[in-house]
Amino acid sequence: MIPLKRPLSHPSFIFNKSNSKSVRSLIKNTRSTNETFSSPIPIFYFKFSDSTMPIFAANSSSFSRVNTHFPDSVNQPTLTYKAQTFPQIRAFCVKRTNPNAELSASNDIPIVSTVSGPIQTSQPIDAGSSMRKPISLWPGMYHSPVTNALWEARSSMFEKSFAEKDSQTELVAKTPSMSRTSIAYKFSSDYILREQYKNPWDEMRMGKLLEDLDALAGTISYKHCRNDDGATRPILLVTASVDKMVLKKPIRVDFDLKISGAVTWVGRSSMEIQMEVTQSTPDSPDPSDSVALVANFTFVARDSKTGKSAPLNQILPETEHEKLLWKEAEERNKMRKQKRVAEKKDVDNRDEDRLNTLLAEGRVFCDMPALADRDSILIRDTRHENSLMCQPQQRNIHGRIFGGFLMRKASELAFSNAYAFAGAAPCFMEVDHVDFFKPVDVGNFLRFKSCVLYTELENPMKPLINVEVVAHVTRPELRCSEVSNKFYFTFTVRPEAMKEGLKIRNVVPATEEEARRVLERMDAERSQ
Repeated sequence: MIPLKRPLSHPSFIFNKSNSKSVRSLIKNTRSTNETFSSPIPIFYFKFSDSTMPIFAANSSSFSRVNTHFPDSVNQPTLTYKAQTFPQIRAFCVKRTNPNAELSASNDIPIVSTVSGPIQTSQPIDAGSSMRKPISLWPGMYHSPVTNALWEARSSMFEKSFAEKDSQTELVAKTPSMSRTSIAYKFSSDYILREQYKNPWDEMRMGKLLEDLDALAGTISYKHCRNDDGATRPILLVTASVDKMVLKKPIRVDFDLKISGAVTWVGRSSMEIQMEVTQSTPDSPDPSDSVALVANFTFVARDSKTGKSAPLNQILPETEHEKLLWKEAEERNKMRKQKRVAEKKDVDNRDEDRLNTLLAEGRVFCDMPALADRDSILIRDTRHENSLMCQPQQRNIHGRIFGGFLMRKASELAFSNAYAFAGAAPCFMEVDHVDFFKPVDVGNFLRFKSCVLYTELENPMKPLINVEVVAHVTRPELRCSEVSNKFYFTFTVRPEAMKEGLKIRNVVPATEEEARRVLERMDAERSQ
């Protein structure tokens, strides 16, 4: 017997018409669906119960129908194809012994791939299982491996909150340890997972990491809002802002990574979640040197019916470290309020000299371009844009566009902008404070506009490229466009590229509006 094996994407089979009669009689006389049919003559081979092969069934009631595989006869069995999930499905899940068990406060969430290597096979999963969950509880499955795992962990909280609508609404005090959650990335052993996070230069895709941080912060916030009975009150938790994140050391994609976080501070209707990204490498085996990045996310609570601010469970720090984190978060909250007040004030008259200094070279570019500095470039000549329709697959559990998705798209556009500007692969340094001004809904037309705002060339071996990305929510039907987010990224280039003669140009504004934006960013950098 010579079996004929074809991939599932090509389920057609070629039959030997001369030997079709013996095969037809073999199918007609056998009725068991678990039996393997084969022919001593090389015609075809199939098996009903193998999950890695397409399943065919001979329907005896349809013998009168014409089978196109055997055109020489009309009395042929009809081979009905039962659609099976493609075996090489990249599925990511949380390993749990009890699917109904709640997420433990100290439980690590391992992010692993269930896909085998190219030679091995894996059991297919039911691609429609997620569609049977309530739409409001199960967001679009476009997300990264970690966000898929976090949505699965979070869904158990929501299912219980919907099942127990009359649960207690009394606020309770929680300790930071009760919301602490960790995620483990087994990059060293899971090559499929590693491929998901690797960029063309075999480095970490920072945009995906920012997306994961936002997803983890959301899960932690919901754990803090659970009552003693395990149910979550009917409130909406949304990302309000993200504090400045500075990369303390390069993150490698070939070593295991861990993200852990907990609620550190709670106001009346807002909370702060601090997360640490740690990675131990041969260069830094000391655990104290393993922290690569620290992120602080602020979430606000809204009543699901009225949309007004909703009270939150308070925080009870226990250890000295937790009390220190609470104090630092309290100071950051006061500084954020002061910053909002200061941003409403106009630029003082003493900044007029700085504006004129910035605009001097820009005026030469506009009025006498032939005499402009060849080592400089106008801000408007560094612009890049990206537009997209917000699809249902990009929504969060509240039906709006996932904040981590916006951060990832902005980060990747900023990276591309810095790459085109520098002429060499940029290295991520930091992302400044991010405010979420307007929510983004499914069906919105989203436009990302980026530009190199200014460069810092004091250190010739480590120049800094500051990129601004502004997200605009556009509604063509209403003829309106609003700013949803503003992102500010800082990149550098490798010293090797600078040694090879790479030169980073100075960026100058051409209008007063651009000059004011540059001054605001410079002042914000100095104040931090």
